Amino acid sequence: MLQSISVVFSVSVGTVKDVIGWVIVMQGKKFDSGSRMRLYDQRNQRLYINAHERIRFVAAAENARQPLRNFALTLLYTGCRLSEALALRVVDLDSHGRLLSIKTLKKRNLHEVREVPIPPGLVEALSSQRSQYVIDRGGMEPDISLWSGSSRPPDRITGYRWIKDLMATADVHGAQASPKGLRHGYGVHAVCSGVQLNMLRKWMGHASINTTSIYANAMGKEELQIADRMWVEQVIAHRTRQSR
Repeated sequence: MLQSISVVFSVSVGTVKDVIGWVIVMQGKKFDSGSRMRLYDQRNQRLYINAHERIRFVAAAENARQPLRNFALTLLYTGCRLSEALALRVVDLDSHGRLLSIKTLKKRNLHEVREVPIPPGLVEALSSQRSQYVIDRGGMEPDISLWSGSSRPPDRITGYRWIKDLMATADVHGAQASPKGLRHGYGVHAVCSGVQLNMLRKWMGHASINTTSIYANAMGKEELQIADRMWVEQVIAHRTRQSR
């Protein structure tokens, strides 16, 4: 009797181990598939803006009215989600530290805030916009929206339409012409620029660095930019010879 129980138990344990192993493998496959879907869709269309599209988008944003201009550049230079950008308040700008405090909305802990550095030009533009709100309202109210100057921020549909219209102005079309395309473009651009994945994870508000690592899977010209960092001296010498 005891021997039979022992055999059944060992078989059961072995079966459980097999099932657990299968689940782990399948989850890994699911993640790999999801990773490919993050930067390219099922039709192999790119889901992030590339360097040329980034330049055209910046030019279009610079010529846009406020607050659209600052809103678009904030998405471009922080890689935040559309809903996170819309939720920004005037108090979230640290002009001296050149930081935006962004509430991470995709995690269970809704009080988690990440500080993301932004370029000096955007700091100046956002500071100017905030100062105008202070003048218009006769004082500083920390909880007013960075984009509306009131306690009510623009809705998601408005924010999405702003970006789609700017993409069209910038002659950016396709699956990447969206707020998500700006977020993915930020990730790819950061990796191409040599930003470490752990830092990028923090700035983008990812729960896992596995998610952040998909930006190292860029293809085409972006892949060459990543590879060029391995042989900087040769690349510089080649460009010098070409310029002569």
